[in-house]
Amino acid sequence: MSKSVLRPTRIAAAVCAIFLVNHAACAEDAPAPAPALGKANSTSAQAPVMQTVMVKGSAATYDARRDDTASKVIVNSEEIQKYGDTSVNDVLKRLPGITVGGAAGRGGGEIRMRGLGSGYTQILINGEKAPAGFSTDNLAPDVIERIEVLRAASAEFSTQSIAGTINIVLKKTVKLDQHVVKISGAKGNTFSSPSASIQWSDRDGPLSYSMGANAWRYQYDRTTPSYETGTDAAGVPDVARASTWSDRGRSDGFNLSPRLNWALGDGDTLTWQTFINYNTFTSNSQSLTSVELAADPGPDYDRIDGSFGSHNGFARTDLNWVKQLGDGAKLDAKFGISGNRNASDGYNLGSKGGAAPTLDRKVVSKTTEQGFSSQGKYSRPLVLGATQDGVEAPEHALSLGWDVGVTDRDDTRRQREAPLPGSHPANFDEDFSARITRVAVYGQDEWNVSPSWSMYAGVRWEGYQTEIDGAGFASVNERSSVLSPLFQTLYKLPNKKDQLRLALTRTYKAPATSNMVPRNFISANNSRLDPDRRGNPRLKPEVALGLDASFEHYWGDGAMLSASASLRQIDDYTHNVLMQDGERWLAMQVNDGRAETRGIELEAKFPLRAVFNDVPAIDVRASVSRNWSRVDSVPGPDNRLDQQVPLSATVGLDYKSAGGDLSTGTSFSFRNGGTARLTDIQSGYNSVRRDLDVYALWKIDTRNNVRVAVSNLLAQDYSTESLYADAQGTSTRSTTNAGETQFRLTVERRF
Repeated sequence: MSKSVLRPTRIAAAVCAIFLVNHAACAEDAPAPAPALGKANSTSAQAPVMQTVMVKGSAATYDARRDDTASKVIVNSEEIQKYGDTSVNDVLKRLPGITVGGAAGRGGGEIRMRGLGSGYTQILINGEKAPAGFSTDNLAPDVIERIEVLRAASAEFSTQSIAGTINIVLKKTVKLDQHVVKISGAKGNTFSSPSASIQWSDRDGPLSYSMGANAWRYQYDRTTPSYETGTDAAGVPDVARASTWSDRGRSDGFNLSPRLNWALGDGDTLTWQTFINYNTFTSNSQSLTSVELAADPGPDYDRIDGSFGSHNGFARTDLNWVKQLGDGAKLDAKFGISGNRNASDGYNLGSKGGAAPTLDRKVVSKTTEQGFSSQGKYSRPLVLGATQDGVEAPEHALSLGWDVGVTDRDDTRRQREAPLPGSHPANFDEDFSARITRVAVYGQDEWNVSPSWSMYAGVRWEGYQTEIDGAGFASVNERSSVLSPLFQTLYKLPNKKDQLRLALTRTYKAPATSNMVPRNFISANNSRLDPDRRGNPRLKPEVALGLDASFEHYWGDGAMLSASASLRQIDDYTHNVLMQDGERWLAMQVNDGRAETRGIELEAKFPLRAVFNDVPAIDVRASVSRNWSRVDSVPGPDNRLDQQVPLSATVGLDYKSAGGDLSTGTSFSFRNGGTARLTDIQSGYNSVRRDLDVYALWKIDTRNNVRVAVSNLLAQDYSTESLYADAQGTSTRSTTNAGETQFRLTVERRF
């Protein structure tokens, strides 16, 4: 196909697709994704007008990873569901350059790109941030259409993405007469987790509709040991304590994702989509500590019996209108409202030395959020001039957009302690309300300088105002804004196999609202290793200048090698400081100087038959990432950013039989650990993590599938340490989470 035919088609797709990640749709049941330029999101077309301009040949050969100007990896639903995972975090751990913190199978691990978490990696759901209290662990892979991994920022998404962006796009493509039911069960040594899901979709004339529903239960009973040691100023041991944390609990939840789409004619569409998630959690625990040194006074409470319960509900509904204008222009506007409610209650009964309890504490808290948001974009393709002397004129995909929203948050916390003999009750009523207002506007252009060279330029301005009022502290009214110029380019070498990418970005990390509220969070056994915490209302955004470069080599069908390097220079770096407030230890976040992070990543994907003849149909994928960082305000060695993961790697093999009835594969992921210096007196240690997973899928017939998966075959224990050292002495606490293998069976039926 000639270039003159291919590129206009891609421009038309680009101006139609960029907001599809936020529930937009142009047409349902298109035969294949239409190509998109740069940051435009490739997805199934949804408007009849798109069918009039789509060239099937280009769509069939289009590869977002290879052809988009911006560096982007798209993981489709088949890849997402391959291992039968019950949590999206288990899917992400196998992707190149992404690591998930914590012990395998425990859930709640932090998702990281370039080894960085704590807000450096932006996690989006349908292009927007999830509210406080919502965990991606509650997202079942069955409700996900695709996962987009963006290594460099683009103007249409928030630039709160110093490490990068992971955008989780919920299912929205409607397939005619699709009715699928799945029942799954997972089992390990200390837990079990049954789940069920249904996907239902159909069409009635111009109206298409779908409904996805998932329900699950997770119950566990486990014991976690820890050990604490310490020395005094002279180096003489004065602390030696062994503790066990016994915890058993249950989590139940469900989510619903209904969607309606109307084809209004002339390519216009109106789409309504809602996502509802509800989760409950209850647990009972017991902490026991034994003292091994006579000189050790022991903790305030060597036995703490506790219970905890929480209820979290989140709902968001969006209305998306797409209006086709003249000359290929389009207006894409979305309006949404959301609500979130998180209520919890905890109870602790503490005693020491077998005596009567001296701690009887109950904490009840509730957080509610309501929000309104609007996003939109006006886009238009533009061709400057005509082809002259055999040279193709530059083609542009221009767009202007907005992103505004208001979120109101109310937070209440009640702490009540009974006046027991020998106790010192501390009762608190800690309430605050906050309003976060954001306004963002952006413009961007992507154009083809030549058939082999494309460029992307954008600029985004984001402004935030945070207003906080509450009991016991002065009102907070903080404003911040960041201007982010962005540039990316792709050059394809004449051999048609090799290409170069370059990106220059300005990104930032905004402080979390909870870290700005100037109130105390009280620790039961206050110590240097377990301090109280207080918010800092004067926190400023961290701002980073970034450089990304990569080389990609493509050979054969589905075969690719890539090498990339990145650099980020971060100003107003935020980290915790530890101090004494009277007789209690207190931790607080502050802005403190500059930090820098660097990284390299190698990746390979290819069918084994591209290398050897007469071998089985096996696909090979492998990657390795090496990261370095330095924090100027923290002395070395090991003064890494946010306990950055220094080395990670993945290797995977996938096989599909000739008839497609059997698919099987294995994946191994590695995450290095080591010591990281957090401040001049604090350090943390994480052990190495190795995950080995296998799966097999049998397609019994066209309607019935059975999937078997085993994860964490190595059942490796996971250890962490907290270390403290100053002129007064040292303290070290080590904790070990036992590894366990998980077995999963999934049965799928299509009607």
